[in-house]
Amino acid sequence: MTSTGTPYHPGERAAQARAGRTDRADHSGRAVGGTVPAVAARFLTGRRVLVAGAADADGRLWATQLSGPAGFLRAAGERTVTVAARPAGDDPLAAALAGPAEIGTIALDPAGRRRMRVNGRSVPDGRGGLVITAEQVYANCPKYIRRRDPADRPGAGLPRRVAAGGALSTAQQLTAATADTFFVATTGPDGRMDASHRGGPPGFLRVLGPDRLRWPDYPGNSMFMTLGNLELDPRAGLLLPDWETGGALLVTGEARTDWSDPAAAGLPGAERVVDLTVTGVVELADATPLTWAEPQDPVAGPAVAGHRPAAPRGRSDDPSGTGRTDARTA
Repeated sequence: MTSTGTPYHPGERAAQARAGRTDRADHSGRAVGGTVPAVAARFLTGRRVLVAGAADADGRLWATQLSGPAGFLRAAGERTVTVAARPAGDDPLAAALAGPAEIGTIALDPAGRRRMRVNGRSVPDGRGGLVITAEQVYANCPKYIRRRDPADRPGAGLPRRVAAGGALSTAQQLTAATADTFFVATTGPDGRMDASHRGGPPGFLRVLGPDRLRWPDYPGNSMFMTLGNLELDPRAGLLLPDWETGGALLVTGEARTDWSDPAAAGLPGAERVVDLTVTGVVELADATPLTWAEPQDPVAGPAVAGHRPAAPRGRSDDPSGTGRTDARTA
């Protein structure tokens, strides 16, 4: 909680007010906790992927992914999460997470269409992993997540850099233009990090040129944590996972929200749009030893924005244990 008694900082408050959603944001803010309850601990233990966002030594933001067998994520206490993995040497966050760092994470379960965010501060554990002290813990509902089942890739190597530059190549532009999922890292006051999920039909992420991307901001829970961070600091990092090969495209740059009606009208279902000016690109092969099967459900996006399937039997779609299940895109 902030000194004002809410989980929101001034940038988030400004975005909420601009959208006319302050009351709704206050309601959704009850989902944000500072500890990891038992149901959240069980959720983390079963995950294979953790998306992490942080700043590199030059202050650029990146989002990357860490993975391992079930159990590589564990809650070691009410405010402590351990990660038995760390970015490899070719990852732009390898050096940053080799020491103390502000970190934003999202634990993803594509097969069960669930996700949970843990933001805080990380330190290396001395064994090639991380220890995260949690400051924010909360769940997001299944909205815009496509159901995918994971499979191990025999013989997968360590993550390695296959391309890097200041703009997107033609092939990388095609990757972005056909993505149905990406993750975005942003930062707020005092350098606190957040990592968020974005999903939609292939093509929802628009490529406007080798150095410019645009995406729609669809209806969500009105917390505006990503847009609120961008109100104060335009730095952002994107992770585009390659579900078929285990590779990943990492993009860094500066993002600004266009709140105008004409901009939103150009993207079906959008309430506003975000433009990213690309300043750096890293493409990794073997970013994860997993691949993911073809989606088992319809294309996510505006046409199904109001659809919210029931949680699988025996599970909760509120893995944070807050008792809230309406936290969506934030």
